[in-house]
Amino acid sequence: MAAADGLQFPEFADAASLLAANPDATTISIEEPADGTKSQRGRQQEPGREEDDELLGTDDSDKTELLAGQKKSAPFWTFEYYQTFFDVDTYQVLDRIKGSVFPVPGRNFVRLYIRSNPDLYGPFWICTTLVFAIAVSGNLSNFFIHLGKPTYHYVPEFRKVSIAATTIFAYAWLVPLALWGFLMWRNSKVMNIVSYSFLEIVCVYGYSLFVYIPTAILWIIPQKVVRWVLVMFSLCLSGSVLVMTFWPAVRDDNRRIALATVGAIILLHALLSVGCLAYFFDAPEVDFSAPIVPAHNGTTLIKAQ
Repeated sequence: MAAADGLQFPEFADAASLLAANPDATTISIEEPADGTKSQRGRQQEPGREEDDELLGTDDSDKTELLAGQKKSAPFWTFEYYQTFFDVDTYQVLDRIKGSVFPVPGRNFVRLYIRSNPDLYGPFWICTTLVFAIAVSGNLSNFFIHLGKPTYHYVPEFRKVSIAATTIFAYAWLVPLALWGFLMWRNSKVMNIVSYSFLEIVCVYGYSLFVYIPTAILWIIPQKVVRWVLVMFSLCLSGSVLVMTFWPAVRDDNRRIALATVGAIILLHALLSVGCLAYFFDAPEVDFSAPIVPAHNGTTLIKAQ
């Protein structure tokens, strides 16, 4: 017993003696202040803060961005650096496509779908599919318009593939590059502007073009009214994704600059859709000349229409 008493710590012995002398004494746990602080902090949170956290990001999203940056720390001249941009599964791509086709008001497309893992797989294949959809549908539309005319001979226009590829990929890369540079410049002027990376902007523009793939196929219908209704419908869907994504990034800027930026985004998007419809599908009618048939007597006759 003497050995056991020698192993006792004097602090615990003093505490036990104090509790024995005063049984009604109140004990305090060191975990109580932390819990109380958390509860008070939760009660004092503003009601509209959740929406701001969704648009401007939270600590969890910052940690996710930091981890994503650590994963992509390979040198840019290595294959592993570019492999990370295509590290996405089918379910993520389908979920992002669904989010671009059915935009939800008040939900930021980058924060909701892109920021955790931005990719180039979806935008690349969407742009490639759109190029062939526009080129093939444009050729078929031209064929159906002139079908039944005896003087018409169908010749595939392969140059439409190169023109469509140049137009679509230039829009999907140069416009995001210009917008990213503009947002970086404005971010240096106004500190509280939401910033997007260049890869995130490319993702938004790439996925926003998906709705034009079925639209380009339906443009084969040789009715101008139907075509213009389809282009306006597609423009409203894809344009709303761009507006709801980039308006939070410029709304704290000067009012005129913010409205001009959003207006330029919508204008360029409208020029792309209307330009593709006008060039590839609403081409002017070609006046085919009548074939010249030589006569047996040496004279030349022109075959009547």
